[in-house]
Amino acid sequence: MRRQAKNRTGFSRRALLIGAGQAAIFAAITTRLYHLQVSEHGKYALMAKQNSISERLVAPERGIITDRFGAILAGNQQHWRALFMKAMAPEPDVVLENFYRLVPLSDEEKARITQDLADHPGYIPVLLKDWLDWPDMAAIEVNTPNLPGVIVEEGASRTYPLGPVAAHAVGYVGRPNQQEAKQDAVLALPGMRVGRTGAEDADDLSLRGDPGFVQTETNVHGEVMRVVAQDAGTPGQTVALGMDAGLQQLAVQSLGAQTGAVVMMDATNGEILAMASTPSFDPSLFDKGVPSDVWKGWMEDPKHPLLNKATAGLFAPGSTFKPTVALAALKCGALTPTTIHNCPGFLKLGDHIFWCDNHDAHGNINVVSALKVSCDVFFYKTALDTGIDRIAAMATIMGQGVDLNSDIPHTQAGLVPTLEWARRHGIHWAQGNTVVQGIGQGYTQLTPMAQATMIARLASGLAVTPHLTRRIGGTLQPDSLPGGAAPLDVDPAHLAVVRQGLFEVVNDPAGTGYGARLTIPNVQMAGKTGTAQVHNNTAAEKAKNFNDMTMAWEQRPNAWFVAYAPADAPRYAIAVLIEHGNYGAQTAAPIAHDLMTYALLHDPAGRDTPLANPPPEPPPTVPTGLKA
Repeated sequence: MRRQAKNRTGFSRRALLIGAGQAAIFAAITTRLYHLQVSEHGKYALMAKQNSISERLVAPERGIITDRFGAILAGNQQHWRALFMKAMAPEPDVVLENFYRLVPLSDEEKARITQDLADHPGYIPVLLKDWLDWPDMAAIEVNTPNLPGVIVEEGASRTYPLGPVAAHAVGYVGRPNQQEAKQDAVLALPGMRVGRTGAEDADDLSLRGDPGFVQTETNVHGEVMRVVAQDAGTPGQTVALGMDAGLQQLAVQSLGAQTGAVVMMDATNGEILAMASTPSFDPSLFDKGVPSDVWKGWMEDPKHPLLNKATAGLFAPGSTFKPTVALAALKCGALTPTTIHNCPGFLKLGDHIFWCDNHDAHGNINVVSALKVSCDVFFYKTALDTGIDRIAAMATIMGQGVDLNSDIPHTQAGLVPTLEWARRHGIHWAQGNTVVQGIGQGYTQLTPMAQATMIARLASGLAVTPHLTRRIGGTLQPDSLPGGAAPLDVDPAHLAVVRQGLFEVVNDPAGTGYGARLTIPNVQMAGKTGTAQVHNNTAAEKAKNFNDMTMAWEQRPNAWFVAYAPADAPRYAIAVLIEHGNYGAQTAAPIAHDLMTYALLHDPAGRDTPLANPPPEPPPTVPTGLKA
């Protein structure tokens, strides 16, 4: 009995110890579970979410570009593309090989993908294939288990409804290069584009927008199960240009197959209403990638379709430079409104003879008449009396040969030489150099944009600056505000004298631009013709009384016409250049006539909405045979 009691006591102690141990273990487990599930619930819930939820940035939609009335000049078109998130793929190289078997890519595209994967951070997806077709998408969908990290999503590409018609003004976009992407990681996002020329470049930062994000839930194989959250980001702002799409189309149509440029602007504030350069190109190709044969064709084309001749083409201005020479002479006192010079048809300087156009002898002539008939001898003498430095100083005031500080990228300043410039370039400046500068030849090289600025400033008496952009996000830009331009630093009386000469150029039967006069009742245009030689005629050619039209195209003179209207209350200014078009009165002036007629009847600069019923176009006026 005693022994049984002793055994029972030992058993109870062991059971108690075991029970106590179990209770302790259970308590520890309970405490740990409480710690994990309650105390640190947030921590481990976040870790679990991060294990199953991935987040990536997405490119915002680029802002659109419109004309002044809302017509779309640059928009976006949706399409499908394949992306790759390296961080979501356990074996990235295997995934890429699987993708290449399904969607064949060129060696160049594969090299680009490899480079992008090396350059971009892990949270930035890499573009595998743009513009997926339905067979590609179906193949990717069926093989999703073998493609962890591959994402098919909707993207956008840039479209240009007017195509080549507005290519130089609106510009084009391209994929960011490696340096740009390293400076701003957002630019590495698939679909991001950077403006390269025109308004796309000038307003690039406003057009880009801010990126969004997509959160997706993935399984252990890296397959996307569902979209948890997404934000498309902030689209780029809408940019409205001062351009009138109808006027732009007419400008290109008027140039036709000719090589040249047109710039038309509001003379009161410098807004560009039309800017055409021919030949042109399809800007949408730069977004998708320019085929090598197309690029080669552009590079080999002697008419340089990629060059914006309106802002970067440099040409001798010919007789359209004479108003500047006249203003310079009036300012320094070398000329007065009553000064008379005799034109016997030539000017002899030393042993060299400088001829008047067609060897015409205009006799005794003043500045107004000299502008009207474009007398070279009068301006030869005026330039000598004025001096090249004073001419260059006036050119600066008129916006010629200087940086205009416009919003148009890649604009060339041009050149109006000075004595200091000649010294720096080792040129011995002789009187003969000054003589030819008096008629816009020699070293003077200007863009159509500079000539449009000159005629706008002369017409309005304001130091207007040419600019493309009118509104950004609905906000009118400072240059487009009324009263934004300062008065021109030129005596109004001198402007009045030159304006009278330009009025007679177009409205007097003896004027060189009489054929371009307007047919709108009670509205006149003032302007100046110009013919700028690019070939130095030899004495033998002059002796044979050769015809410019018989020369090779590239040796024919360039044709110019600058104008403004209405003559008594200037609103519109225009410059037209036809490369190797011979005589401004015959080829450039009719284009200015048609565009000025359109502008005056439609008045794009004077209204904010398009006309519901625009007036019919008047028939063009047939120009006379006069030249200058």
